[in-house]
Amino acid sequence: MAVHETLRLHITADNFIIEPTDSGSNELLVIDRVTREITTQDNQGQIPASSIAKPIFGIFGIIHLIAGPYLIVITKREKVGELNGHTIWAVTDTEIHSYSKTLFHLTEKQITFNKTYLSMVEHVVALKGYYFSATYDLTHSMQRLHNTSPEFLSIPLHERADARFMWNYHVMRDLSEQPELSQYCLPIVHGFISAKTSNIGNKTFTYLLISRRSVYRAGTRFYMRGLDTEGKVANYVETEQILLCDGHKCSFVQTRGSIPLFWSQRPDLKYKPRPVIHNSSNHMEGFSQHFDEQIYNYGKQVLVNLVNGSGSEGLLAKAFAQSVINAQNSKVRYEFFDFHHECGQTKWHRLAILMNRLEEERQNFGYLAIQRDGTELCEQEGVFRTNCIDCLDRTNVVQSMFARITLAEQFRRFGILESNQKIEDFKQFNSLFMNVWADNADALSVQYAGTGALKTDYTRTGARTLTGMMMDGWNSLTRYFINNFRDGFRQDSVDLFLGNYVIEEEEDTNIPSPYSDEWDWKFYVIPVIFVITVAMCILSILIPHEHFGEQLMYVIFWGGAATISFGLIYLYGVEYVNSPRLAQAKVKME
Repeated sequence: MAVHETLRLHITADNFIIEPTDSGSNELLVIDRVTREITTQDNQGQIPASSIAKPIFGIFGIIHLIAGPYLIVITKREKVGELNGHTIWAVTDTEIHSYSKTLFHLTEKQITFNKTYLSMVEHVVALKGYYFSATYDLTHSMQRLHNTSPEFLSIPLHERADARFMWNYHVMRDLSEQPELSQYCLPIVHGFISAKTSNIGNKTFTYLLISRRSVYRAGTRFYMRGLDTEGKVANYVETEQILLCDGHKCSFVQTRGSIPLFWSQRPDLKYKPRPVIHNSSNHMEGFSQHFDEQIYNYGKQVLVNLVNGSGSEGLLAKAFAQSVINAQNSKVRYEFFDFHHECGQTKWHRLAILMNRLEEERQNFGYLAIQRDGTELCEQEGVFRTNCIDCLDRTNVVQSMFARITLAEQFRRFGILESNQKIEDFKQFNSLFMNVWADNADALSVQYAGTGALKTDYTRTGARTLTGMMMDGWNSLTRYFINNFRDGFRQDSVDLFLGNYVIEEEEDTNIPSPYSDEWDWKFYVIPVIFVITVAMCILSILIPHEHFGEQLMYVIFWGGAATISFGLIYLYGVEYVNSPRLAQAKVKME
């Protein structure tokens, strides 16, 4: 059942009235701003002539804050492309409207906290990378949809959506709990989607790449690591490559996700905080749950681990490898490849070593291929589950290589390439392919780490460049700042939006607000001292003094004071970072 695609929102003093404009229906969706009741009604002139009306393209959801519910609607969209005749849209702008007409019912503190929470919601919905289709289920891969029954396909989109990838599942609850409102329940995915039409020779085709971010253990780079007690891992993404040509369809799926152990890596002002494995946790239980789900959803697994073989990453690699041995699961195989060691000093050609090791399994896993008459030629029977420490930069490079090899195989199957031809022989499409995968890397990296991906110069051009390395340096510095001084807010924003933390309207009256606690005064003093001492040290150096020895003494004194204050800040770095206060507030490093 399709969802209404174009609508008008009418705002009155008492109601939000949503009028579908795409179906010729006489129905209205009416949200009472006072009683909060949501109903459908026949249009019998309920819309006042003086009401504010604006076109919208769907309801993002309804979120409850201290001031009451807020309606989130999509006000702008951009066409990404088409899949099987269904249009895919990107969300480009939203609006948030409060049910409450005033804030007089709140205390001064509640108004302050509500403003903080509202800014979190605004931050999340303003992120790039939200996509939807009013007629196609973007939460499922083509193979999953192909293997379902006609009855399943007749179920409303939000009811059959894969809950792992429906990012507005929580904020859609007020609507989804009423079956009669299903045509207003629009599933939205977060991640990256690209759909490009291209040609090779006289063959025209559509190339799509869809990356679906999971809602489980979603968040920021350092505050979301490892897995939880239900086997859900951080930064989990399902990436599907789709080829459409002359009615034929092909799909190839890969996954990525954090190392499936209980571990953390909390920011502490160090450039690379030390990862900590939680030895008190039952790793095998969480590990087994994760791969039971992986096997159920995708079949056989090859775990491609790209972390460093030494240092703190090396400890994680050894624990990961040992867990695979202990699990004794014949459908799971572990492949370790120390990316930085093997490909250091721009020896990127050595990635061929990894591809050669895994070529037999890549062929055995296969891909989904469907002829224009609907006949299935083959199915994908397993996936590569790739990870590095962040599941971003190294991971994307390797996934793009698996995708390239498989796509070339699909091209040959449908006569787009001859047996002796390669994708690299066709510069226009080769450039398109590399840029789509680099855009995918950037999009996922911005959403998770706050900056574009590293190493995308290789993904875009097939080689490392000086400009690319300089950009990597800038992105690394930016990540450092964001991860230490912005990620607490960013993590809280995601947790609030996804329902990991639910606000009660009596917060800070009957229920204390997590934002009630103020920063201890002593943590203000030391940074102030540091700034003053650095300034005095610089002045002592710059302002000439008639006695050099006295000037030197001033420089040593203020320089020493600056060093001591900086050392104290660094020593207690975890106290100075911007930490989450909501769902992740109690998570501490062991």
